[in-house]
This record gives sequence, structure tokens and C-alpha cells, in this order.
Amino acid sequence: MYMPSISAGALVLLALTGTALAFQMIRLRRSRHTVFDGGILLCLGLLAAAALPLLPWAELAEEALDQAVAALRILEVTYVILML
Repeated sequence: MYMPSISAGALVLLALTGTALAFQMIRLRRSRHTVFDGGILLCLGLLAAAALPLLPWAELAEEALDQAVAALRILEVTYVILML
């Protein structure tokens, strides 16, 4: 049985929210209103929420862990050299 991917659904939501945001910005620029209207903020929130699943969180966490381990090793080597 075929199950749609979560990232495909998030990508569709991202595209629809971006389109709605563009239309609202065009409408606000024509009427010379402020940009931070309630609908604009709601669209920006939905846009951010839709983009979160698209980020490669596992790869980012693995890279951050590798960087932290490397920093600890450098500190350990520095400590050993200074204590000689």
C-alpha cells in the first residue's frame, strides 16, 4: 500500500503558504498598509512550521556531535601539553 511521504506533504504546504503570503504582500503593498498584519504573521508561522520537517535534522545533529567531540579532543590535547 502506498503511503505519501511527510516531506511531500510539508513541501505542498510550504508552496501553498508561500503563494498565499505572496498574494497578501501584493495586496498590502497596493493598499499601503503595514506588513505585520495578522494574516501575514499567520502565513509566516505556517511557512516556518512547514519548512521544519524538510531540514535534515539527523545529519545536523551528527555533525554537531562530531564537532563537539573534536573540540573536546583538542581541549584534552591542550591540557596534556600544558601539564607536561
